[in-house]
Amino acid sequence: MVGRSNVGKSSLINALLRQTVARTSAAPGKTRLANFYEVAHDGRPWCLLVDLPGYGYARGGAAARQEFDQLAADYFAAGRGSVLLLVDSRHPELDADYRAFLWLVDHGVPCQVVATKLDKLTQAERRRHLGVLERRYSGPLGVSAQTGEGLEALWTQIATLLRQPSPQEAEAPPNPSRSI
Repeated sequence: MVGRSNVGKSSLINALLRQTVARTSAAPGKTRLANFYEVAHDGRPWCLLVDLPGYGYARGGAAARQEFDQLAADYFAAGRGSVLLLVDSRHPELDADYRAFLWLVDHGVPCQVVATKLDKLTQAERRRHLGVLERRYSGPLGVSAQTGEGLEALWTQIATLLRQPSPQEAEAPPNPSRSI
């Protein structure tokens, strides 16, 4: 999972897994390292969810931003899996999010844009902001870690990125050799 600081990456992991495994904070910059969470289905490994530090904020200034840039470059240079690019649905036109999207596309990283914090928008804002996101990113999924809205569709998309059935769809155990 990639996204700006405080976009809800750790909260979304907790919501997807239906338990608190990732540390969250109202203050940006809580996640400082890549954190790996193994997802199992029927007692067998199914995939890894990786919570990367957020971009756009760094307590350490330029040095911390450089450290993040190097972490991301090293991680994706290894050809690791697919990316869920999280964007805050309340701020659909941030240049930093669009630059991250273009970087992923330019580097051939399979990517799904996920608009977080839908629960914080009015219905009118939701229509307007999701329209902007659709024009920018084509096919973003809207979710709320607070209400659970969109989580099932996100699991289905994760399974598509992995090219295997989601835990909800699987009749046979998933192939444990695949991971995000």
